[in-house]
Amino acid sequence: MEERIRMLMEYESGNWSVSELCRRHGICRDTFYAWRQRKQSGDPEWFRDRSHAPQQCRQTTDAAIAEKVIAARQRFPYLGPRKLLALLDRQAPEIDWPAASTIGSILKRAGLISPVKRRRRPLDQRRPCTPVQEPNDEWSVDFKGWFRTRDQCRIDPLTVADSHSRFLIELQIVAPTTEGVRPRFERAFREHGLPRAIRCDNGSPFGSRGAGGLTTLSVWWLKLGITPHFIRPASPQENGRHERMHRTLKAQTSSPPADNASEQQARFDAFREHYNKERPHEALGQRPPEDAYRASQRTMPDREQDPWYDADHQARRVRGNGEIKWKGKFVFIGQALVNSIPVTTSSASATSTSVSSTAAACSPGSLRLVRGCANRANRPLNPNCRGSCRSKMSGIMPVEHASRIVERAPTRIASSDAIRPPPQAGEVQRVCRSTDPS
Repeated sequence: MEERIRMLMEYESGNWSVSELCRRHGICRDTFYAWRQRKQSGDPEWFRDRSHAPQQCRQTTDAAIAEKVIAARQRFPYLGPRKLLALLDRQAPEIDWPAASTIGSILKRAGLISPVKRRRRPLDQRRPCTPVQEPNDEWSVDFKGWFRTRDQCRIDPLTVADSHSRFLIELQIVAPTTEGVRPRFERAFREHGLPRAIRCDNGSPFGSRGAGGLTTLSVWWLKLGITPHFIRPASPQENGRHERMHRTLKAQTSSPPADNASEQQARFDAFREHYNKERPHEALGQRPPEDAYRASQRTMPDREQDPWYDADHQARRVRGNGEIKWKGKFVFIGQALVNSIPVTTSSASATSTSVSSTAAACSPGSLRLVRGCANRANRPLNPNCRGSCRSKMSGIMPVEHASRIVERAPTRIASSDAIRPPPQAGEVQRVCRSTDPS
């Protein structure tokens, strides 16, 4: 700017010609005349640069389309540009809607987008969620963090969703207990059928620190042929699909909370209807979850049936106090398995036995017990234990379909203190039995 002012002052002094000034300042004659004309116009800011943006743009979005985009955003204030584009294109496919980036610019000019502080990306733990191929391969369940309504009523929302289609199956305020959760699962199982597995955390009422990490609720799942998929403790990223849905749920229904529990439940019902039927999901190609979900072909049975085992196994029913009788002694198993019939060991008549895997020996929904400490199946034996826990059982695992036969493998005699971690699916389970009858 200072060079422009100096150049025009030198020209007005009459000591320099136009050609000499252009050579001295390295510009062409047209540029010199343009700056001289701007100064002669009387503009006090003549020496400053002006905007180079075109006064008219042929690619400007039509005002009517921009108004429809703004109206859609005002109706769905939690949908971003890409989801708004999918929603508008589904409602009016005959209109040539602008790109998602253009929709974002329209909303930004209208003041409908507030700046968001960018978060640092977390490190990749290389532990993705369980891959699912079709609906009902796996459901995910969790309690969204509790909060209070304005009348100080505690709210514990139970959420159940299909991991493949993201279909929100349940969203209900219930007590975080087995008595509060089981009726909602019964309703879901009768309406949508049984899934193959359920992903959950290790907290109550889904998991525990007892035998096999099971509770009364998860034992009931096993009896129905549903495998619990427990995530690692303090690792919510292993159920990331569900946690991301919780983020949207919190933003749209509980910030701020409702006046009372009934009004909050009405918000949850409206959210579930919108989430399943209207809201596009990016993982589904911007389709709503209802378009990708279908009910399971596995129906819920009218009554629970005890599992069956072949002649190579001995079965014991867990008593009301959580114990079974084994070799003349009472062994504590756990309250979660009361009235269940888990397999205890192979035939006691042989000193060296050949035991098949639970997949071959037991029916779907069966439970198997492995020698070890009942406090923790994967924890080393407590050196301070005086023997009471050494005779207990642990390591209960769900059984796969009985048609999947695994070759039997002989096992050697081991001491009664041997610890056996819960077997993995498809592995041959070797049960060690002591020759000492005590």
